[in-house]
Amino acid sequence: MPFAPQVLNDADLRGLGLTSEDIVEAISRTILAQAEGKLITTPKSVIQPGDGRYMMTTLASGDVTVVKAVTVCPDNPALGLPSITGAIMVLDARTGECLALMDAEWITAVRTAGLSAVAAKHLATSDAKVMSFVGCGVQARSHLDLFAGLFPLEEVRLSGRGKANIDLLRAQADAAGLKVVLCDRPEQALDETDIVVSSIPITYSGLPFLDAGRLKPGALAIVTDAAKPWDRTTFSAFGTVVVDDREQETGMPEPMVPPERIAADLPELLKDGVRIDARPRAFMFRGIAAGDYALAAKVWEKISTRAS
Repeated sequence: MPFAPQVLNDADLRGLGLTSEDIVEAISRTILAQAEGKLITTPKSVIQPGDGRYMMTTLASGDVTVVKAVTVCPDNPALGLPSITGAIMVLDARTGECLALMDAEWITAVRTAGLSAVAAKHLATSDAKVMSFVGCGVQARSHLDLFAGLFPLEEVRLSGRGKANIDLLRAQADAAGLKVVLCDRPEQALDETDIVVSSIPITYSGLPFLDAGRLKPGALAIVTDAAKPWDRTTFSAFGTVVVDDREQETGMPEPMVPPERIAADLPELLKDGVRIDARPRAFMFRGIAAGDYALAAKVWEKISTRAS
């Protein structure tokens, strides 16, 4: 009798109740497995048709095999659809049977914030109190949700263009008991902050407007948007730069930083550590198969345990 795969939408995934600690632990464990050769991954594949859409796939295999395919569609919100759409397959690593089909939006958002959190535990000051956001959409909300449970945050600074997204992020910060500062100019988000997350649409084609030189010593910049809003001529201000995957980043048509500026990638950071410079630090990343694998495998583990 054919096996019927589990089908889970984003509401199902959110309802599993995974905590910040669950997410960070799952991603850390998975990245260490990759560093030790226990998880096989490939660099993600990207297609940009030229009309603003951005398509990508990831593939990783360990105890299970996880394949993700998503498209970022900037016109979707006007159609009442999420900007990130796609699906994740969880396969039996030995037989190839499809065990589960999952929506990709929630896992993509959470794994991105989770990768940031894993890096931040090593790169940010443990007493970080001020967190800033340049871009106030889904990624900003996911990062705030996760980081509020990991750092003693007191204040958040918001810089964005969409009032609806700013209002949602502001309400989330209010509910967490955090002071909210609305920035008139994006550069205000960099001044005297401990952690800043930039997450503007990767289809942005305007001039860069963020100056890394404005960051104070020890501040951490988390760059999730291919560095689109950053003036790369100011990256010399960063003392320590970490990426998610060295091979993937150096193989990109337009790397965010020169290879010689990369101090470590995430597997190296977790396995061997890195010397932290007193100057501002940066975690620049595009997303890796290990992050998608970690969350999808954790979900499969949780629903399998429930079923048994």
